Amino acid sequence: PHSFTQKQDIEIAGFFAALFAWGNRTTIINKSRELMQLMDNAPYAFCKDHEEEDLKPFLNFKHRTFTPTDILFFLSFLKSHYAKHDSLEAAFSPVSLKKDEDIGTALDGFYAYVFSHEHAPARTRKHIAAPCKKATCKRLCMYLRWMVRNDGKGVDFGLWQNIKPAQLMIPLDLHVSRVARHFNMIERKATDWQTVQELTATLRQLDKNDPAKYDYALFALGVLEKFS
Repeated sequence: PHSFTQKQDIEIAGFFAALFAWGNRTTIINKSRELMQLMDNAPYAFCKDHEEEDLKPFLNFKHRTFTPTDILFFLSFLKSHYAKHDSLEAAFSPVSLKKDEDIGTALDGFYAYVFSHEHAPARTRKHIAAPCKKATCKRLCMYLRWMVRNDGKGVDFGLWQNIKPAQLMIPLDLHVSRVARHFNMIERKATDWQTVQELTATLRQLDKNDPAKYDYALFALGVLEKFS
């Protein structure tokens, strides 16, 4: 997403980068760039205006469990969405969240919205997590952090306004959960959406307005395997 300056290009590139974000980082970045190249490095224009003939190159695109079926569906979804809305933000905030409401409602709404799209493949549902399915929603929480926070450091973009940094949830993966348990920040044994809520509540005691900023420290400690 840092390859672009237009808001819609950034949010589309970020969306796919987040969906691809598991496994080897080099592969994730390379596959994200490959996908952008298939869109002529103009993802918003491509998603908005592509014709059926333009989709043929995507029939050979794969990334781990992402198949051409999945990519073609997301391109169709984005085309439909941008025909009605100026930003992908609208897909996460069809109604305003209450001030004290976390983004779980927005994530469930996004899941329902995406798969209300005509001809949504059953197999593609595994690529979009939702709290109602008790998932941690790590990749989507990370994506929302990118779009909502403005860290002033060139990482988080701060493009969206309807969701506030205070409502963000910590992107919880194995690294973060291991560090959080080491420091007794969570008690829950399972790693699911309730665990995300528990850890984020702990982090709000440190900064109620921006709990997701601690993702950097927790994740880095986990990767480095250094806890003190």
